[in-house]
Amino acid sequence: MSDFQRDRNYCLTLLHEYTKSDSLRKHAYAVETCVRAYAIKFNEDIEFWGNVALLHDFDYEMFPSMEEHPYKGSQILTEKGFSEGFRRAILSHAEYTGITRESLLEKTLFACDELAGLITAASYVRPSKSVDEVEVKSVLKKMKDKAFAKNVSRDDIKNGADALEVQLEEHISFCIHAMQQNKAELGL
Repeated sequence: MSDFQRDRNYCLTLLHEYTKSDSLRKHAYAVETCVRAYAIKFNEDIEFWGNVALLHDFDYEMFPSMEEHPYKGSQILTEKGFSEGFRRAILSHAEYTGITRESLLEKTLFACDELAGLITAASYVRPSKSVDEVEVKSVLKKMKDKAFAKNVSRDDIKNGADALEVQLEEHISFCIHAMQQNKAELGL
């Protein structure tokens, strides 16, 4: 495995080259935070897993259509020498690619993607705008409110927890806790 795939600074530079939006960068950091926490829990390669999560949407701002994202990103990563496993995990996070999620990394990335977005949105409506005030019950309540963070797929959140074989409440709690530990970088 190439060392640059485990080099967060290299992957961060790549993210910043393709993603100028502060909110999309923060989404990448939030998903990375959750996935890294799961890598620790599962005794997996924290740097590799974290960088896959960091770059999962790096092409989205430039190539937002379903015809281009995440395919263009995978093409860019191929040209830069990223492994098939790295690229496959990114391709598998989007339901419409048809890439089945088989590895634990692929399942974890999918499980954390939409949930990190919902937890972030739930943080923004707290009086302090801090993730410290977010509780599992409030996230579950927000999941039922279809108007709240309407672009977040509730089905993906539920299916992601199922794929990890954890209770939804446990998955939400785990990701809230991970994001609380990294709230400064996340701006929460």
